[in-house]
Amino acid sequence: MQIILLPSIFIIAIVLHFILIRYAHLLGLVDTPNERSMHKKVVPRAAGIAIFFSVAFAHFFFNWEYVLSHAYIHIAILFVFLVGLVDDRNDISPRFKFVVIFFATIFLYQGGIHIENLGTYFNYHITLPWYFIFPFTFFAIAGFTNALNLIDGLDGLAGTVSLVMLITFFAIGITYNDTLIITLSTSFIIAVIAFLLFNWHPAKIFMGDSGSLTLGFVISILSIQSIQYITPTAVLFIIAIPLLDTFIVMTRRIQRGKSPFKADKNHMHHFLFNMKGDVRFTVILLIAIQLIFSIIGFQLREEDDFLSLVLFGLLFFAFLNLFDQRLRRRKKGRHKLEHMRILSKERNSPLEQISDESTLPSSLTQVETK
Repeated sequence: MQIILLPSIFIIAIVLHFILIRYAHLLGLVDTPNERSMHKKVVPRAAGIAIFFSVAFAHFFFNWEYVLSHAYIHIAILFVFLVGLVDDRNDISPRFKFVVIFFATIFLYQGGIHIENLGTYFNYHITLPWYFIFPFTFFAIAGFTNALNLIDGLDGLAGTVSLVMLITFFAIGITYNDTLIITLSTSFIIAVIAFLLFNWHPAKIFMGDSGSLTLGFVISILSIQSIQYITPTAVLFIIAIPLLDTFIVMTRRIQRGKSPFKADKNHMHHFLFNMKGDVRFTVILLIAIQLIFSIIGFQLREEDDFLSLVLFGLLFFAFLNLFDQRLRRRKKGRHKLEHMRILSKERNSPLEQISDESTLPSSLTQVETK
């Protein structure tokens, strides 16, 4: 990788962010607050343009051989970025996004990015049959890409969580000397750092779907590429927060008889923000949790898949019960019920009965009213 490449990405990203913050409204690329928004004013949401084009321009001018050698992968990333950009402008349907991700996955498949290894359990290696490889790969990529998009609800959250995951994959690339992982991760690490300078609370710009879908798709590529060297269950830890958040939210919706795809404000960051009312606290806490998970995943990268999967399942159920919006409502309900019981006892006490005019003899009442 050329020395000039990474500084070029950073500089291009900074310049593009300044331009987008000033002129995004002219393109209609702004985020207007609604009932599910955590912000109160109109904010540009075109940072995905800066993230994508800073990487694309720098590689086009300074690392053209790398682009040609992985042409299918970069075409796939371009498709996902474009559908995210259109969604930032016109709010397209989720179904159309999945169709585009489907075709992008075809390009990835042609570029050698697919999942066929599911790990080793009790010394038995599980490999997908050829006819399951593409559907499973598409399901995994579409699922995680959407999962990262869903956690983009607080200033700095999706960017910092992505940064932790990208750094972990960079460490894997260095450990196993994989050029694709090293180049792709470092490029987007620099672009995300530049973005976070403008997105930390209070945010001057949001990444939008053009940013979150692109980052989710790139991290999916890195995850699949890493399975060549590390266990699939280790990857689950490295990308834990978006996965756990999506699993928990969809489980809660199903439990309540709602569609698992119906948008609401029951994500992990909503729960933590409602408890503390502090954006920075919420984001830093989730970053810390993601960092712990990523370190665990890196340490378990060559350990037994079964034990790692059991551990991940236990953590899922722990988080499922910990991040439950109903717990606060139940707690408030118990306090309210207890308060009502206390009032009821006081009203039924002898002192309360004496002080109540309705309990006095009628003769005394008549004397008092005269």
